[in-house]
Amino acid sequence: MEFINPIANSYIEQFSEATPSYLRAMYEDTIARHPHAHLQSNWHQGGILSMLSKLSAPHYILEIGTFTGFSSLCLAEGLSQNGELHTIELREDDANNAKAYFDKSPHANKIKLHVGDAKNIIPTLTHNWDLVFIDADKTGYIEYYNLVLPMLNPKGLIIVDNVLFHGDVLEEKINGKSAKAIQAFNEYLLNDKSTEQTILTVRDGLTLIRKK
Repeated sequence: MEFINPIANSYIEQFSEATPSYLRAMYEDTIARHPHAHLQSNWHQGGILSMLSKLSAPHYILEIGTFTGFSSLCLAEGLSQNGELHTIELREDDANNAKAYFDKSPHANKIKLHVGDAKNIIPTLTHNWDLVFIDADKTGYIEYYNLVLPMLNPKGLIIVDNVLFHGDVLEEKINGKSAKAIQAFNEYLLNDKSTEQTILTVRDGLTLIRKK
């Protein structure tokens, strides 16, 4: 299901400039070459991630789900002078691709790439996070959320991707493991009185979460 008319989406991209222009080549290369290019944040969404990061000027960012690194580099735009972005990728091939892009970027010294299962890696990280971006396997969203929430700074922000899951969660009967997991996550958030959240109808849905 398309949430935004393609013509409207083209117009939005034309009049939005928050996405770092130097990332265009890597963005297009992933679309052209990667068999799962749909997993990459779209160009406009990258600008939103960059803008939110710049507004919060985070010292420590955690990203769960690196893919080829486009969203990582967008988030890194807002890092404070001595800040760090820690990003976790399960698939080694994607992690290697991301590292190649990171090494060529202005943020090479600020990005720490971890390869493996995020559920095992997150507990080993000792930072308190100012900004967290969750964009990994949908069945793990509730667990990722519960792992990072105690480590979120009081004014920190959690951003969660794909919370509309291609419109599948809007169906009267929700089918598919991932769609059911996203619906369960959305319901879980609604019932968590320690935080508040709002959903943005950007691309496949972004939820912004903060502690009360």
